[in-house]
Amino acid sequence: MAVDSVITPSSLIPPATASEKDAKALQFIEEMTRNTGAVQRRVLREILSRNSETEYVKRFGLNGATDRETFKSKVPVVTYEDLHPDIQRIANGDRSPIFSSHPITEFVASSGTSGGEKKLVPMIREDLHRRKLLYSLRMPVMNIFVPGLDKGKGLYFLFVRAETNTPGGLLARPVLTSYYKSEHFVSRRYDPYNVYTSPDETILCPDTFQSMYSQMLCGLIMRHDVLRVGAIFASGLVRAIRFLQLNWRDLARDISAGTLNPSIIDPAITERLMSGILKPEPELAEFITSQCSGENWEGIITRIWPNAIYLDAIVTGSMAQYIPTLDYYSGGLPKVSVTYNSSEGCFGLNLKPMCDPSEISYTIMPNMAYFEFMPHGPAAVPTPRLVDLCDVEVGQEYELVITTYAGLCRYQVGDILQVTGFHNSAPQFRFVRRKDVLLSIDADKTNESELQKAIENASHLLKEYNTSVVEYKSYADTKTIPEESLNSVYKEVRVADKSIGPLEIRVVKNGTFEELMDYAISRGSSMSQYKVPRCVSSVLPIIELLDSKVVSLHFSPAAPQFDSERHR
Repeated sequence: MAVDSVITPSSLIPPATASEKDAKALQFIEEMTRNTGAVQRRVLREILSRNSETEYVKRFGLNGATDRETFKSKVPVVTYEDLHPDIQRIANGDRSPIFSSHPITEFVASSGTSGGEKKLVPMIREDLHRRKLLYSLRMPVMNIFVPGLDKGKGLYFLFVRAETNTPGGLLARPVLTSYYKSEHFVSRRYDPYNVYTSPDETILCPDTFQSMYSQMLCGLIMRHDVLRVGAIFASGLVRAIRFLQLNWRDLARDISAGTLNPSIIDPAITERLMSGILKPEPELAEFITSQCSGENWEGIITRIWPNAIYLDAIVTGSMAQYIPTLDYYSGGLPKVSVTYNSSEGCFGLNLKPMCDPSEISYTIMPNMAYFEFMPHGPAAVPTPRLVDLCDVEVGQEYELVITTYAGLCRYQVGDILQVTGFHNSAPQFRFVRRKDVLLSIDADKTNESELQKAIENASHLLKEYNTSVVEYKSYADTKTIPEESLNSVYKEVRVADKSIGPLEIRVVKNGTFEELMDYAISRGSSMSQYKVPRCVSSVLPIIELLDSKVVSLHFSPAAPQFDSERHR
């Protein structure tokens, strides 16, 4: 497989103005990445030693062994479905040490990437310490590339969701809700590099509208202080601008009069905003009106927040489709994605954060978990031998497999990563796609990256009509028995076997995907972590919602080209 570039080993050199805290953080990254193999052996030894008496580890007869060879020979690679019965026992109230010798304190509810189904990932208290540790490394890295970030504020749209309780009484909530409600966030020390325009009260409000409205209001009031604009995912940042399009009149009215929209009833928010943040500013209100009342929203971010240096959001994987929209709204500001996280844990850092989105690679921090990699792609065998972190090969694709301090052993995360190079002895990975996002009707397997490529090609064709694809979702319609971008198996069953029909595109009304997100949030999803599922299967309410919004249908006029002789 061809690789565009290889990142060569290098050191993170603190700038002359770096604080002692930043210098120590960068030194820590260097130490971890120079001793990757030794750190990984230590991590596995610690995990197995502390969890040696758990039911799960005993199940495979390790008998106290903590070496890598015994671990690999006895403990199987598993998926969430394999662990679900044990996880359900914990959720139902079983407090015996099933996975971890440390008490399970809560469940992280996944964002529903896999077909919309939520997963419950057990957490222990110190997981938040590890997450905080990785988060603490972000700004020291950014400060190497962007000086002066301590002179302003970040406008970040951050959200929480109300928690639910499992039958056994444990909290189940999205990982970011867990972090934002923890002492690590609420009682954090002042850091001039991490000052937000959004007061904590606006972030911690579980009502999405009130939270978004008040965060946007504060961002507008402090517009000259904003040096970076962000959300967790690119889709969240696009939705924030869409929210401004729909609500700028009310926001301008509040700013002009120094009063608060009556829809904002959360007492913590109202008290905080009315105690000095919100005051009559008619000139600012007139400016917002002048910028938002027209039809042209190109460059709206830099027009309203003129000192913004970059956008901060995940723009890899399925989020890449939002890059053209973000470029349109921001006038092409750099798009930064610093950390690689999942519901199961925090894994890596982008050590060249100002790079082009197509070049984003994350350096795995070997102290965060024990990492293995399952070879993926055409060269992979049916039951491949897992590769250790230090032994991955540049250019190859792997599925990430982790063993965590909370007791997940050899757990398939479902992320497909490609090795792009090394920083010292730690490999760097490009996020390719989610393994389990597929369209399949017959023998075809259309993955997320192929689907994204088809959408990008379609968007390119639409440019001459001054039209773009803002959002999309796919569905494998098996009731009826884009196409050059998809794989050879798809083309074969489409052209040669004729076992599947042509691609159908259904155009839906404006606002449909906002309604889809509202539905997901009403069912417990977090706005911060919500990602539009690229494929839906049996989620009937979602299918019914989409079908009810269709304004036109379009079938592919021709079959893709397929050379049957070439593929024999």
